[in-house]
Amino acid sequence: MPMNQDVRNVCDAAPVIPVIVIRDLAHAKPLAEALVAGGLPSLEVTLRTDCALAAMEEMAKVPGAMVGAGTLRTAADVRRAQNAGASFGVSPGATDVLLDACESLSMPFLPGAATATEAMRLADLGFEVLKFFPAEASGGAPAIKSLASPLPDIKFCPTGGVSPQNAPDYLGAPNVICVGGSWVAQQSMMDAGDWAGIEALAKTAAALSR
Repeated sequence: MPMNQDVRNVCDAAPVIPVIVIRDLAHAKPLAEALVAGGLPSLEVTLRTDCALAAMEEMAKVPGAMVGAGTLRTAADVRRAQNAGASFGVSPGATDVLLDACESLSMPFLPGAATATEAMRLADLGFEVLKFFPAEASGGAPAIKSLASPLPDIKFCPTGGVSPQNAPDYLGAPNVICVGGSWVAQQSMMDAGDWAGIEALAKTAAALSR
């Protein structure tokens, strides 16, 4: 299993990776444009809606956007996401089937881990950047910080319950490379076509210290 250097580059691009749920395909392109203009180029589109794959195709056309597929669970998910233009994949966990599929298709992958054992197993496979999920339910920023001393070579992208209020706590941990959050792509703002408002949220998120 190769090192996930490409995923490190994705996570290094900004302190926040938007976790996006697209329910209306017409929202995909203007949303991506607003987020990229606001300084958040790495976009995780979750495979939770019927139009998610088509949304990835539209977002991938936006200059500067690095579009990834979230909630990968099966080998078929990986194939479909790659065909839709996803340049990286994200999952809440890491099954052998999913790991093998990403490797066979050379899909840069951010696998999920919630325990030291899961993190150590993935590190043994060559992964040095992991998703920490569900972050808040698994102990939040204190839990991640507690892993820094025994596992200094592993970096995390916490997702799940991360908000503008607690994001600084996570980003202040020595082993956090970025966070994943949905607050920069709010459904109500998309429905209202408030792309300027979303860009403003993105600019605030992009300015967070880490």
